[in-house]
Amino acid sequence: MAEIIQKDGTWVFDGDSLRLTPGRDKNVGLLRRELGELTVPLTALAGISFEQGRKSGRLRLRLRDGADPLLHAAGGRLAEPHDPYQLVVEPDRYGVAEYLVDEVRNALLLEGVPSGPVDAYLLPGPPVPLSVSAGDGTASFDGERVRLEWKWQAEDSKSAGGPRTLALADIVAVEWRPSAGLENGHLRFTVRAAPAKTPPKYDPNAVELWGFRKDPLMALVAAAVQARLPHPAAQPAPGDARPAEDAPAAAPAPSLLPVPAPAPAPAEDDHDALLRRLRELGELHRSGLLTEEEFTLAKQAVLRRM
Repeated sequence: MAEIIQKDGTWVFDGDSLRLTPGRDKNVGLLRRELGELTVPLTALAGISFEQGRKSGRLRLRLRDGADPLLHAAGGRLAEPHDPYQLVVEPDRYGVAEYLVDEVRNALLLEGVPSGPVDAYLLPGPPVPLSVSAGDGTASFDGERVRLEWKWQAEDSKSAGGPRTLALADIVAVEWRPSAGLENGHLRFTVRAAPAKTPPKYDPNAVELWGFRKDPLMALVAAAVQARLPHPAAQPAPGDARPAEDAPAAAPAPSLLPVPAPAPAPAEDDHDALLRRLRELGELHRSGLLTEEEFTLAKQAVLRRM
């Protein structure tokens, strides 16, 4: 097991999954705190990296495309304080961070986990029911229905119709966008058979966001809904496909082709690499970058692999 404990949070790797627990530091974003502990299976990872800096370093996880409904719903727009897949590392724990990276990378190699996209979510998304109040409304989701309730600041085009309930079966897509500069953000639901999109300020299927503290929490609602919608890369159901005689033959989309697993390294190379790792751990321990307990755990992990 590899573990790193920081003010920003704690990451623990047991060989099969990474458990990410947010810290209690004031710099930890509200979304991370509300999301709570995450368990990321090894099969959902595309890679891991560690970047050193003068004052602090940063561990980063890279998930396979389509593995996490939160990342899909956010569309890469999560700011660093709210990104659960980053961890700030203090300089005296750089050695521990590098060891964690080595352990995860070795496990990905040994298990032959491909780095390509997936066609099913490998993380469950935020638990339900949940309710978030931000911008001009409150969005609630119980797993089957979305309920939108309006604040007094909402436009008449929204508030005149009263609270709005959207069945999950009628929702085609969900989009969360944070505010940027002078442009407001929004949480928008695309509903089947609905008219063309109008600005979020007037759209009764959208909550307009003004850049306040709780805005990122709307991404949790988006992720919970996204996790229960058909996966964007999933193959269409047999009933939705055109008859064989009408459909032209086509090769599978390149993004969905299986990625071949890397060939395992020769046993001699593995053994030499583990011996080198033992020597490196000894040097880190002697220099004080690893505590006695950390050194013992790391050494035992290497010996088990030998």
